[in-house]
Amino acid sequence: MRAVSYAEFGGPEVLRVAEVPVPAPGPGQVRVRVAASVLHPVDLMVRSGRFPAPLPTGLPYTPGWDVAGVVDAAGDAVEQFAPGDEVIGFSPWLQTTSGAHAEYVVLDAASLTGAPSGVPATEAATLPTNGLAAAQALDLLELPEGSTVLVTGAAGQVGGFVLALARAAGLRATGLAGDGDREFVESLGATFLARTEEPAGVFDAVIDLAVIGSALLDRVRDGGGFVAASPPLRPEPVRGIRTFAMEVSSDGSRLEGLVKLVTSGDIPLRVAGVYRFDDAAAAHDRLARGGVRGAVVIVP
Repeated sequence: MRAVSYAEFGGPEVLRVAEVPVPAPGPGQVRVRVAASVLHPVDLMVRSGRFPAPLPTGLPYTPGWDVAGVVDAAGDAVEQFAPGDEVIGFSPWLQTTSGAHAEYVVLDAASLTGAPSGVPATEAATLPTNGLAAAQALDLLELPEGSTVLVTGAAGQVGGFVLALARAAGLRATGLAGDGDREFVESLGATFLARTEEPAGVFDAVIDLAVIGSALLDRVRDGGGFVAASPPLRPEPVRGIRTFAMEVSSDGSRLEGLVKLVTSGDIPLRVAGVYRFDDAAAAHDRLARGGVRGAVVIVP
């Protein structure tokens, strides 16, 4: 099968389309014929050799976390999916290094759910990783309806999902974003705050996706909550504030709930561009230049 691959670290020029073996599903796993996947900033970090932790296997790597596609084969003990089922899901690449920028990928059945009906694969693929990251961040905070939450980086992929889920949960969100993002932030029922402005007042919680840092603890009430973008950025608790770090986990059941919100129109899906395997280097370059509003999608 064809897959995007690299055998050395470096810039986008190290990417190749390689012929690699078709993977076989084991017990509890399914093989998915990939229709679309998504490129993430962490993919660029690993490719460049800048990822700060050891990985479970060595080069060469095929990147790719999310997948939208069709079940091609099922391993033993898989009852919920059969060949021909349209699915979405993601594999925690940093644990498996089993990438979805390939014609086929094997995933645990428990990490998958049915794809949203009537949604193109290029859009459906944008939901799993970033949607689950947003949902699990809000789960950590356990905010009751009517609570206030400040979301920095609100127009990014995770930030947009956080605003949509906050609205669905009856939370009062304020989204910190660039001047050109006001319409998007307000379309999700949030109060817009330009990144050049200083947040006023206090909030029940902050989700800091723009990595502003511990200074935002001043904007959290005593006993409130704070979610950092990654474990190394988690601040020490003060004034009874519960601090957490965002770490996304595969969860097919939770993803199923997000699919329902997509089909009901509560969660918008955004695509910034679609690139074929042969144009993977251009996709990496586009994401690296920043300012992307929506997902950079890779298709076979």
